[in-house]
Amino acid sequence: MDVLNSDSHEILFGSEAYPALNQLISESQFSKVIVLTDSNTRTSCLPRFEEYVSQVSPREVLEFPAGETFKTLHTCLKLWEQLSELGADRKSLLINLGGGVVTDLGGFVASAYQRGIAFVNIPTTLLSMVDASVGGKTGVDLGPLKNQIGLIKNPEMVLIDPGYLRTLDNRQITSGFAEMLKHGLILDKDYWRELSTLNTLDHLERLIPRSVQLKEGVVRTDPNEKGLRKILNFGHTLGHAIESHFLTQESREPLLHGEAIAAGMIMEAFISVSQCRMTEAECDEIKAVFLRFFPRVPITAEDRASILSLLRYDKKNTHGQVLFALLDAIGKARTDQTVTPELLNASFDYYKE
Repeated sequence: MDVLNSDSHEILFGSEAYPALNQLISESQFSKVIVLTDSNTRTSCLPRFEEYVSQVSPREVLEFPAGETFKTLHTCLKLWEQLSELGADRKSLLINLGGGVVTDLGGFVASAYQRGIAFVNIPTTLLSMVDASVGGKTGVDLGPLKNQIGLIKNPEMVLIDPGYLRTLDNRQITSGFAEMLKHGLILDKDYWRELSTLNTLDHLERLIPRSVQLKEGVVRTDPNEKGLRKILNFGHTLGHAIESHFLTQESREPLLHGEAIAAGMIMEAFISVSQCRMTEAECDEIKAVFLRFFPRVPITAEDRASILSLLRYDKKNTHGQVLFALLDAIGKARTDQTVTPELLNASFDYYKE
């Protein structure tokens, strides 16, 4: 069993980590143990969880509908009411079993209920294993705007069991792979090279600890995103706006998070050539790698206008300025960059070419 020690909690890898969870529950003497799932993970993941923690009793299971559209304060309100009806108190434990929506929303629900109860994250998607469940960010969307309401609060433990990856389709695996590629782009050129030359995404579980280690190192240095942690937003300023825009288009299929930020990383790499010290050769390499794994998102002129208008809601903004995390080179990022409207429009043209 691999263990990564964070400042306030452990991140454990593999099915061998469940005894540590059982020990935490036994020693902490929680008044109630409540498992939060969505409608997908209750069916596909809860049986595996129960296989390893069958001795944890009594416990309750709460469920909400699967999907980003349910990552809302309304869902939180219903869950807070259900926790209250169950008699959950400040000594209760909430176990978030699911993808990024479940760990983000569940962490926020736990952190706000009775001013904070303990929670554990057990991510079940590749995206949540390498990104959403690690770092202490919790929250929900505000309409189509991603993660506008939330706070930073660490769980008692993160348990990463790659066995859950067998419940995912290829599209979900590829979506999580985008965040792994990002970790290489902002922090580790050798890791980027290793990932970008893969011929298949069938055996990514061996690389999950490296991605988590890279992200956790940044988070430990800057837990409240005052400086260094902002590099984790590379590709996300435009990517989140693209994702939010497609969530509002009823006639078109919503994008998965990784699909949107893959497009955002191509665009923001292009911006980095003019804005920073990124070379055109490295920028073209980044574009080629992402387009090998991710189909190009069709973005019309009307889409572009809407996406650009959403940038004003980005959480990194300050004093009315939209701020980007960009690249000086593969493996080296910089933060707090402003970008002209002309360069933003040119980045869409580069992506479309």
